[in-house]
Amino acid sequence: MNWRRNLWTLLAAVMLSSSSYTMVIPFLPLYLLELGVSTESINMWSGIIFSISFFIGGVMAPYWGRLADKTGKKRMVLRAGFSLAAVYFLGAFVQSPLQLFLVRMLQGFANGFFPASLSIVASSVPKEKMGYSLGMMQTGVLLGGILGPLLGGGLSHLFGMRLSFIVSAAAIFGGTLAVKFLVVEASSKTQTGQGSMLDDFKTAYHNSKLVEMLLLLFVAQLATVMLQPLLTLYIAELQGKMEGAGLTAGIVYSLAGAAGAIAAPLWGKFGQHKGFYRILVLAFFGAGTFNLGQFFVGEIYKFAVLQFIFGLFIVGVYPAINTIAVSSSPKNFQGRVFGLTTTANQMGSMAGPLIGGAISSWYGIRPVFLFTGSLLLIVGLSVLVRHSKVKIVQKS
Repeated sequence: MNWRRNLWTLLAAVMLSSSSYTMVIPFLPLYLLELGVSTESINMWSGIIFSISFFIGGVMAPYWGRLADKTGKKRMVLRAGFSLAAVYFLGAFVQSPLQLFLVRMLQGFANGFFPASLSIVASSVPKEKMGYSLGMMQTGVLLGGILGPLLGGGLSHLFGMRLSFIVSAAAIFGGTLAVKFLVVEASSKTQTGQGSMLDDFKTAYHNSKLVEMLLLLFVAQLATVMLQPLLTLYIAELQGKMEGAGLTAGIVYSLAGAAGAIAAPLWGKFGQHKGFYRILVLAFFGAGTFNLGQFFVGEIYKFAVLQFIFGLFIVGVYPAINTIAVSSSPKNFQGRVFGLTTTANQMGSMAGPLIGGAISSWYGIRPVFLFTGSLLLIVGLSVLVRHSKVKIVQKS
């Protein structure tokens, strides 16, 4: 089995998957306005539309993870990829906010492309390449996060949102075809052991490192996604007009992705040599500081610079969490580990837009930065304190 071919093929596939996602998701508020939602209720509608997919995806993820261990991880990648292509295609033809809501529900059932891809990589690369490889996979996601908003912003600006959905469907369909013909899985089936999904949760619950990583992932994703539905509206607020906000938001949104694409493999390699808990502390503190700083700026270019620096730090959280989680679990549980990390990720993605929508509806968009920045700093401090205590206990 050629693990390098697997890695590069899956990296390209998740890049296309991520670009298909970011091609449409940041611009859903504009689509909702086009579908007839009033400006007074756009914040709350955006939160609901964003959150429903993440909720369903989070509920389904443990099942898909268990099925990946039982029937094969590649099969799960193909299921998710082709299903998402169909769902994005449907999104081009909705005529009301309720229809868009239903399409987002279907997207929740289709999710699972990235965790199944991670699971194949984790089970095929040499152990000494684990941190680097998972960092590279994160880079693929972030490269898609650069291309998607730029293409989506340009398409929505020139042709409207509907074409963006069709192009995003084509992108993930192409990535899934590449996986089908180029990726070779070490074993199509893995012995999952006896028991039910409830037993899987019990096994995970008794793994303290895994539980800690799931909680950290939930918080990181909550803070990262909280502003996503509001970014285009905030850009319009900063520039004083809605015209051109989609294109500008696409550029600004891509900056954090560009920073992450640069930094992700470096964080992974650094963590492999210096320790992934150290990476978590640095990443949470840096992300919290520069996220909080966005509360104090009132110009687009300053906001864009802080988004870029925030992206440099927050991306370090994900390969560290994934590496610690998978390293603390047996090989025949890895599909379920990534299923559980997906649940934590999706639940954070669900809660973030709802909390952000509520805060922005009551107090405006700017205070959201106070909340997210403070939350990330508190989490970074908690990891530092907990890790320091563990070191003291081990030395004694």
